[in-house]
Amino acid sequence: MRWKNYTSLPEEFRNHRVFDGCGISGFINIDGKKEDGRKITNMLTILNDRENGLGAGYAAYGIYPQYKDHYALHFLFDNEASKLKVINYLSDVGFIIQSESIPTKIPPNVDNPPITWRVFFDPKEKKNISDDEQVVQLVMNINQNFEGAFVMSSGKDMGVFKGNGWSREIAEFYMIKDYKAYMWLAHSRFPTNTPGWWGGAHPFNLLNTSVVHNGEITSYGTNMRYLESFGYKCTLHTDTEVIAYLVDLLCRKHNIPIEIASLALAPPLFNEIDRLNKNQALALKHIRATYRSAMLNGPFSIVVGFADPIPTMIGLTDRKKLRPLVAGVSKDENTVYMSSEEASFKRMMINPNIDFSLKEIWHPKSGTAIIASLDQGLMRNGLEKPLEKIKLTVTGA
Repeated sequence: MRWKNYTSLPEEFRNHRVFDGCGISGFINIDGKKEDGRKITNMLTILNDRENGLGAGYAAYGIYPQYKDHYALHFLFDNEASKLKVINYLSDVGFIIQSESIPTKIPPNVDNPPITWRVFFDPKEKKNISDDEQVVQLVMNINQNFEGAFVMSSGKDMGVFKGNGWSREIAEFYMIKDYKAYMWLAHSRFPTNTPGWWGGAHPFNLLNTSVVHNGEITSYGTNMRYLESFGYKCTLHTDTEVIAYLVDLLCRKHNIPIEIASLALAPPLFNEIDRLNKNQALALKHIRATYRSAMLNGPFSIVVGFADPIPTMIGLTDRKKLRPLVAGVSKDENTVYMSSEEASFKRMMINPNIDFSLKEIWHPKSGTAIIASLDQGLMRNGLEKPLEKIKLTVTGA
């Protein structure tokens, strides 16, 4: 793919990799109120010191109400031939409800962009395999075997918009301000260990799970092999991809609550577990033993959007908090914000064009998830002890 060609970038950027960079931001409106993309763009673009101009992206939930019951497949295509090949494949394996270009406006500094396309799609009904699983297999197949094609996102009533460029350029390219969503995620910079290319920018997505990530997952090899044992294909060879797939595996396929999934991804250290009561210690040891290959090691902070069945936003850092994460809640307690830095919040306080207020700003504890969902509000603030507020049924010795 010509837009995968790292050597086409300016020479001064080819080997410019800032391992402790990345700006991440997100927010969710508890009552489901939809807001346009101006707020999330302001939250992200203030973090320009974390950028290098090689990648940025946005994930928006609730943007396709007229097609909310269909899978919204966002594509990047190298050329018309690769697009036609994928469209024909989709027609063979399912039903195309609508096929159209993703509206774009090319800024002066975005060179030679790919074809951006979206298809609202339903798979054909099959025995012994769910629609979700069919779409997962479809995404894996296209990303692995269709030259010149890449699936950016595949969820319902949501979409990912990403590419090479500065965060403001990508927002302008996709006209992010024109979309309205109840939950937004955003990221600036490209994956740490792979070249900057359009499909490799964050967020990473599978079905209704999207992830933005700052840091480096040193357990990538273990996580990848574990996922492949369940049929996932890690074709992008980047650590953030495995986070998105792990959340999908734990929460959708294994149907465990997101609170427990967060403990599987970043479990407490054993010396902390040993200080808990017997039942709590036993439960955490079971989680660690069962999902030891899903545990994330290395410095990281992530924000995850999840919408199956209840739209939820999760923030999580590594167990030593080697990467930053800041949270805030609005005065009416309806909106929960997360970001790499407080600057994301403070910028909006002085912006007269954005409705913004804050009741509180805090720093979640290391390795402790902050979780907010539609209707249920702020479920966990990231300051709790392990398993606090979580009901347990523990069996075994």
